[in-house]
Amino acid sequence: MRNAALTLGLIGGLLAMIVGFFGYGYTVVAEQSGDLGSWVDQVDHPMVMRIASFLAPILAIAGAAMARSQNVPAGVLMLAAAIGIFVAFGFNVFTMFPIAMCGLGGILALAARQPDTH
Repeated sequence: MRNAALTLGLIGGLLAMIVGFFGYGYTVVAEQSGDLGSWVDQVDHPMVMRIASFLAPILAIAGAAMARSQNVPAGVLMLAAAIGIFVAFGFNVFTMFPIAMCGLGGILALAARQPDTH
């Protein structure tokens, strides 16, 4: 289970990084381009989106790295990453896989009782 949590957390973190790049970039474009009008909508809370764009991938990848040795903190970090992505970006076609992978990785890490057997 810990190996599955590691894999899911790593993939979810990498996908969250891609979503984060675009989310952070969108907030910058929306902030600096008032002349684009209806093409770019303003974001309600750009700082929340920017913080989640930065922290969620780090939490997911750090949780994945810890999944084999420290399963409880790893699960908490991956679940925090999934919640951060959901709060900042919502659930849509771009965020469904990072949220699902980080969330499932976190659940598997928390459910792992003993180290995986080889």
